[in-house]
Amino acid sequence: MKRLACLAALALVPAAPVLADEVTDALTGATEAYEAGDVKLALEELAFAQQRMQAMKAEGLTAFLPPAPEGWTREIDTQMNAGLAMMGGGTGAEATYANGDASFVVTLMADNPMVGAMGAMFGNPMLMGAAGEIVRVGRQKFVDQDGELTTLVDNRILVQARGAGREVMLPVLEAMDYEGLAGFGR
Repeated sequence: MKRLACLAALALVPAAPVLADEVTDALTGATEAYEAGDVKLALEELAFAQQRMQAMKAEGLTAFLPPAPEGWTREIDTQMNAGLAMMGGGTGAEATYANGDASFVVTLMADNPMVGAMGAMFGNPMLMGAAGEIVRVGRQKFVDQDGELTTLVDNRILVQARGAGREVMLPVLEAMDYEGLAGFGR
């Protein structure tokens, strides 16, 4: 009876060791390489861990891209983040919405130094008005510059829609959770 009770208790213990994910493995590898004096390998492991965490963060940002409206399709661009390193870093997500011959792109770009520099324009109604027509989407103010709708959420997240008429793009922009987007990455 005691033997059966011990076996039952062992069955309830989680399997050990718990398999670590790639980020944890890379960070452990970086620490081990550093302690062994292999700075080059430590830096490579850190870069790998950073790349994986950046991909995780991008997936989180992608969740703010609204689903396609009825009769439309949405295709997520999984390569969007690759070009951000050239622009100072940050996180990006992009989707193309299509319906037959009509299509448009919605881009989200967070925590990029170039985007942050736009804060002065979006914080000043006079400058916004000079840049183009102001269009409201809920409480969010977009600038329409020749059919390209742009806003800045929380002074750090760029939202941009381009490629179709305003009336076509507005339903997708209206479906976006701007309050949730403002809390992204915090």
